[in-house]
Amino acid sequence: MTTPPLIEQLSERVERLLVRHEELQRTNDLLAQQVQALTHERDNLRSRLMAARARIDSLIDRLPATAGVLSGEATPDTPPAGKEATR
Repeated sequence: MTTPPLIEQLSERVERLLVRHEELQRTNDLLAQQVQALTHERDNLRSRLMAARARIDSLIDRLPATAGVLSGEATPDTPPAGKEATR
């Protein structure tokens, strides 16, 4: 069995490298699409998170008006905690 001439070996190797290059290029394109989709999803989730934080901050801002009732402190309408209202 004789070894193929050097030019044929190089030619086969170049062909394999070209096939590999095409495979890697397709893989790279698919990965770039995934990155783009994930970036869009991340941006969407960040936007939703910021909106949720704004809603929570709004609710927290409204808490001081009812915080006394929840903590058991007296308000003009309710007696102090542990004491009954007198009639």
